[in-house]
Amino acid sequence: MRPSRTVARAALTAALALGSLPGLVGSREPSPAQPIDAAAFRQVILATIGARTVEAAAPGDAATGSAGTLDSSSTFIELSGSQASVVGPVGGSQPNVSPAWSWKPPKATMTGYASFYDFGTTAMRDVPRGTTIVICGAGGCIQRIVNDYGPAKSTGRIIDMYRPDFFAVCGCPSYSGTTTVTVKIY
Repeated sequence: MRPSRTVARAALTAALALGSLPGLVGSREPSPAQPIDAAAFRQVILATIGARTVEAAAPGDAATGSAGTLDSSSTFIELSGSQASVVGPVGGSQPNVSPAWSWKPPKATMTGYASFYDFGTTAMRDVPRGTTIVICGAGGCIQRIVNDYGPAKSTGRIIDMYRPDFFAVCGCPSYSGTTTVTVKIY
């Protein structure tokens, strides 16, 4: 009886060990991303149960409107305690405000050379990772977060940028290797 128990225990231990390592059993590489077939986006017509038709009401029909509808001649009434006072028409004058935006003032500003590389990161030497920066060049400005350390001080560059970001900022031809930028550190 003794040997069969030992064999049973060994078999149970092996089965449990294989079950606890699912990555080794039947694992495979993830398949590459496949484009979605355009036929998946075709129009679907749902059948309706019973033929129901809904007629739209005329837009100016008073019977379809609410008793509390507001228009430009309506007035508001303020109730405070037992006093009621008329505030004024709904279509009162509104202040003319022009849309605008502005950057908050940066903690520091640096001007120097920028280069690009293809690692998808934004690298600055004297700025900690996670710092928000705005990079401005002849082609415009972009906002990025520093997520790498570099370039070396001996190169004379202040920032290494991801290639698409570099050409968006520099406004220069594709054979350029460096450009002058201003970096605002927030």
